[in-house]
Amino acid sequence: CGATVITNLFSAIPYIGTDLVQWIWGGFAVDNATLTRFFTFHFLFPFIVAAATIIHILFIHQTGSNNPLGIVSNVDKVPFHPYFTFKDITGFIVMLAALILLTLLNPYLLGDPDNFIPANPLVTPAHIQPEWYFL
Repeated sequence: CGATVITNLFSAIPYIGTDLVQWIWGGFAVDNATLTRFFTFHFLFPFIVAAATIIHILFIHQTGSNNPLGIVSNVDKVPFHPYFTFKDITGFIVMLAALILLTLLNPYLLGDPDNFIPANPLVTPAHIQPEWYFL
């Protein structure tokens, strides 16, 4: 299974690799504990990233950004709100419009043609291959 292949990459870490893999798995093989941990991680990780981003922005707002060169120059500064806000919102609207147009005008453009073959549980297609990282 994919979890076995990907998590076994951690076993290449010297000294702690094997113990780390067993800790991630929650045992000696991929099992229900592993899947529960992965599902929990995939659910919580976006919230952790969002919280870290908010804390980072609050710290920058409170203390200001670092100036490692020590050069004080207000000449090249551009205010964020009218310029970058408008640019970001415009880019978001253009990309969203392109995605909506692609989806509505040609919904099967990026799909796999094999999805249109009627399913037959008795015959497995000969051309099926696992993903490259399973080989």
